[in-house]
Amino acid sequence: MTRAGDNPVGGAAAATARPVRLSVDAMGGDRGPSAVVDGMARMAGANPDARFLLHGDEAVLAPLVGRHGVLAGRVEIRHAAGVVSMEDKPSQVMRHGKGTSMWSALAAVRDGAADVAVSCGNTGALMALSMLVLRRLPGVPRPAIAILWPSRNPQGYNVMLDVGADVKAEAEDLRRFALMGTSYARNGLGIARPRIGLMNVGTEAHKGRPELHEAAELIAADAAAARFDYVGFVEGSDIPSEKVDVIVTDGFTGNVALKTAEGTATFIRSLLREAFTRTPPARLAALTARGPLGWLARRIDPRRANGGVFLGLRGTVVKSHGSADRVGVAAALELACRLARSDFSRKLALRLQPSLAAEGAAGDREDEQERGGA
Repeated sequence: MTRAGDNPVGGAAAATARPVRLSVDAMGGDRGPSAVVDGMARMAGANPDARFLLHGDEAVLAPLVGRHGVLAGRVEIRHAAGVVSMEDKPSQVMRHGKGTSMWSALAAVRDGAADVAVSCGNTGALMALSMLVLRRLPGVPRPAIAILWPSRNPQGYNVMLDVGADVKAEAEDLRRFALMGTSYARNGLGIARPRIGLMNVGTEAHKGRPELHEAAELIAADAAAARFDYVGFVEGSDIPSEKVDVIVTDGFTGNVALKTAEGTATFIRSLLREAFTRTPPARLAALTARGPLGWLARRIDPRRANGGVFLGLRGTVVKSHGSADRVGVAAALELACRLARSDFSRKLALRLQPSLAAEGAAGDREDEQERGGA
């Protein structure tokens, strides 16, 4: 286990034919470039195959990189004067974003200089620029954002998508989300045959909107060719359960669930801290239970599962939380490393061929490759 801590896709660097190349937008997060560079250093020690293209103001970044010996010779700074702020509208960024650190980070993936782009910046702007710079895969009208959710499963996490790329989703969109989630679960969590569930207001077959029923039929029809198991409708209480590996939903529902969970986890941690510091006996009890409490704090810490993956593009993009500190940034970089090592972009493109027949054939080839090493 790496210092990034409890990250589901972390660990020692796998043997690779060449270094993993990560393109990092240093300027977009709430905590500034120092948190990004500190996160790189935290992650780099356990991943000697990682190399970084760091995009932003070179005068600011060079001293920050120089503070960390572990980054020596492993970072190329690409100067970009412009910064996409959290307040910028996606439409404005699409017109005027060239020359920003975010654009530069994405362009490096487009041009083949890097394997994965990572940014803590404005989510809407990052998605808009990703579609502009990298373009969508054929047959994908709506990309999705997939996140890892702590669960009772052996892998410790479930995949949920979409969590905010688009607030609406038609039946065909949900079908493609299921295919993308299948590939992500295989390459991100190592699940050979993921179990897919479709989010609804109940598990009964008669419940839900018409598009959900149509999506359920489409997803069930894809299961054999795409090599996943469709478990049917699932509810909000099933998101962290052992019942399912991938939860498919629209961006509005997924984003509300994600933000609710993050807020609840923070609330629970604050209550525990208050409960165990109120009185001298409580503080003594905290010392006695230090180990279990530390485990619980790490288990529900959103930073350690940080990193939403943009799916459906001609390249892989990992979106770190805007307020991520070095722990959160390191977790997002660990995720990016794992996806780069598994050749995720190419495998996802195979999975998402325009026709179902092509998807089935491509999926067979993809699965053979995955069994061989990913």
